[in-house]
Amino acid sequence: MRKVILILAVASVAILSVFAQEPRIAPEQKLRAAQAVIEQFYVEDVDSDTLVTEAIKAMLKTLDPHSAYTTPSETKEFTEPLEGKFSGIGIQFNMPEDTVYVIQTIAGGPSEKVGILAGDRIIAANDTILAGKKMKNTDVMKYLRGPKGSVVDLQIKRGSEIIVFTVTRDDIPLYSVDETFMADATTGYIRITRFAEETALEVHDAIKKLRKQGMKNLILDVSDNGGGYLGAAFELASEFLPAGTPVVSTAGRAAKAHTYTTEARGDFLDGRVVVMVNQNSASAAEILAGALQDNDRALIVGRRTFGKGLVQRPFPFPDGSMIRLTVSRYYTPSGRCIQKHYDKGKGEEYQMELLNRYQAGELWSADSIQRPDSLRYETLRNRRPVYGGGGIIPDVFVAADTSYYSVYYRDLVAKGLLNKVAINYVDTHRADLLAQYPDARAFRENFVVTDEFLQRLIDAGTAAKVEYKEDQWLRSKPIIAAVMSGLLARDLYEDGSYYYPLSRLNKDFLEALTLINDEERYTQLLKGL
Repeated sequence: MRKVILILAVASVAILSVFAQEPRIAPEQKLRAAQAVIEQFYVEDVDSDTLVTEAIKAMLKTLDPHSAYTTPSETKEFTEPLEGKFSGIGIQFNMPEDTVYVIQTIAGGPSEKVGILAGDRIIAANDTILAGKKMKNTDVMKYLRGPKGSVVDLQIKRGSEIIVFTVTRDDIPLYSVDETFMADATTGYIRITRFAEETALEVHDAIKKLRKQGMKNLILDVSDNGGGYLGAAFELASEFLPAGTPVVSTAGRAAKAHTYTTEARGDFLDGRVVVMVNQNSASAAEILAGALQDNDRALIVGRRTFGKGLVQRPFPFPDGSMIRLTVSRYYTPSGRCIQKHYDKGKGEEYQMELLNRYQAGELWSADSIQRPDSLRYETLRNRRPVYGGGGIIPDVFVAADTSYYSVYYRDLVAKGLLNKVAINYVDTHRADLLAQYPDARAFRENFVVTDEFLQRLIDAGTAAKVEYKEDQWLRSKPIIAAVMSGLLARDLYEDGSYYYPLSRLNKDFLEALTLINDEERYTQLLKGL
């Protein structure tokens, strides 16, 4: 026995002796020594790749909430939506501890269609429990991915509730601009869902299309836009600004300070611009909103944005894995850093900040937004006050609208019944619908969702064991009718406007449209009066 102990001791000394010549060793040497000891002496076989991966993740966890490591497959999954290629159920997610956390749903994708929201936790997929297990993202994908048309039942934890969503897997739309239409005779509307490589070009083309239809003023909607490439935001902001205009600045400890300034004159310098934002607008969406606000080129309507003012630089490894490391903060042209507060190593608390806003009543009252004098700045041209320290504060606040929400409506959506009823209706009436409404505009202006049509949805709900509740149905009926109209249009026409009927019930949109058509009020607000 003593001989065995002696052998182990000698082996330990052999491994560590190289580091024992100085009382203190360099951190990187200590890390390599720890790996060597584990690999040599641990009671069971260990996977070196797993050791290194978990060590990297642990290091990054001590930093800010946005620095992250991704494996080769996770890197591919993360970058494909921004490069124009993606397949899956339509969510971006991570696993901060042992639960799948939905970062964002892809606009128009299967998860968004059934009502899954950012912040939801996926507890189970079909009969497989996902919560409580420290799974790799690649392992989670095995349960969420599948052939187009296949179905997965997801148990979602939202607050204290457990909701079952039936998701039909499908190809994921990849365009940055997923909606373009004329809101009225002179006002165009463009909805941007992410900032990817082609975003600026897509918006440029959409503007050309709308101008041909008589557009003079423009509503840009980046509500629920989680961001993307900083360069895409810079290029898009340049569309609305003269040459030589500052758009965004970046600075960090090891990253040289740099100001991004427009190089050429934008193509949309005339006409009023309103940008729609909400609490889920983040990163590149905030760069765009901040640049147009600080240069007094647009007014911002909605609610305070997410508050992500950190820039991640990718550091890829030869095996395809990658570290996305925060290397700098970005600043709007007035000098604001809109990154909200975080404590290092406390990412879960950081993610709860939106819930804290909800509980504090900020989504319903502008008075709940903090505006300390220490974070007061001025716009560049009109010297009106703007504030940093946590998101872009809108020029015109609009309270969140829950007037159409009901549990009955939520359950219909969660079961995927609105999509199923719409698809079945189009399948059996496509020829008649196209004969009566030959294009999207004719459909938009003349189609009426009848009670007879909506009864199909009620019946489908009953068959799916969603109990009919008349008071909740009447409350949600307007939004249900609008969604059904949009779903039919999306299925019937390539340029079908899904959001058009919904926009007529969207308080953010209605305020933006009212403001952009009131030249006197628009001008006074832009001047800070």
